[in-house]
Amino acid sequence: MMNKLMMTAATAALLAMSAGATAADEMALAQKNACMSCHGVDKKIVGPAFKEVAKKYAGDKGAEDKLVAKVKAGGKGVWGQIPMPPNPQVKDEDAHKIVAWVLSLK
Repeated sequence: MMNKLMMTAATAALLAMSAGATAADEMALAQKNACMSCHGVDKKIVGPAFKEVAKKYAGDKGAEDKLVAKVKAGGKGVWGQIPMPPNPQVKDEDAHKIVAWVLSLK
């Protein structure tokens, strides 16, 4: 019984560390693609804070695809008058990873 409990605890710890590494990887990917030049995790820079984006799109099942399209094509008007420039150089796979991470920041 004790061994089973220890294995469960070890597995949970490894999963938590793995999730943390993924979040760090996604943040690094956002930095590499210059997202962090205009967006902070919890504060507005030029564009909205990522946590505000996550809050706005919480419960929207189509949010990831909408936001990936916005990353690639740019946009304006949703968060004010300053437009988000298009970022067609961001690989689709990377854009999905970044947006999924942003949406997880609730």
